[in-house]
Amino acid sequence: MKTLNIEVAALAFACALLSGCAGEDPAVAAKAAAEESAKQAAAQEAKAQEGAAAFDDAVKKENWSLAKAQADVLIAQYPDSAATKRVRPEYDGIKRKLDETREAARTAALWSYGTQSVKGGLQRSSAIYARDNVDVDGTGPTQVRLIFRDHPDWGRSSYLVLQNGDFNCYGGCRVQIKLDGKPAKSLPGSRPKTDEAIAMFIEDERALWKMTKSAKTLEIEFPVKGLGKRSAVFEVAGLDPGRMPGW
Repeated sequence: MKTLNIEVAALAFACALLSGCAGEDPAVAAKAAAEESAKQAAAQEAKAQEGAAAFDDAVKKENWSLAKAQADVLIAQYPDSAATKRVRPEYDGIKRKLDETREAARTAALWSYGTQSVKGGLQRSSAIYARDNVDVDGTGPTQVRLIFRDHPDWGRSSYLVLQNGDFNCYGGCRVQIKLDGKPAKSLPGSRPKTDEAIAMFIEDERALWKMTKSAKTLEIEFPVKGLGKRSAVFEVAGLDPGRMPGW
């Protein structure tokens, strides 16, 4: 009998160690699971808040690329967090600003600027190639360049330059200018009698400069030898007017 009592006591002790022979209390298990879930949710929200703080900092600095990247991470990794719900309404605006910034950088890079010491002072220039090459001599598309120049002796001028072919404007002509697809305006042109470059001046350089500063795209229609008229489109929105003081 004494041996049986000892065995019963040992079994009871083992059951206690194993949280009871009948199994763990469901209420206790549910509470523990809820506490663990809440702990994980709090940790996720804390990480999301860190991401949102980084997003806010990027927005404050107008770093749209970083702001969008932070928002992308929040939406992908913490879609149901309070931080993401706060940031999400700003997403489309941030993406739009990023697109605008990238487009501004792209169009600015289309322009090239030069400063050269010449007799009498400095020669300054601003130049841009047409968006698409143009066939000006029947042999295939080639580059067309628009240049604004400020020379201490020759003054200010604007002109087109071809690599091949020639302008049909030796006795003077008219060129048609369209700003952002609006109705064309006519300006006088002339082809100087020189073999140094295939160039045609657009005589009213002040008017053309003013047009260029106010436009996103500038389309110039000009006459070429043997082929009639051709058009070149220039994406001029990125012009830096400060590169040509006094214009």
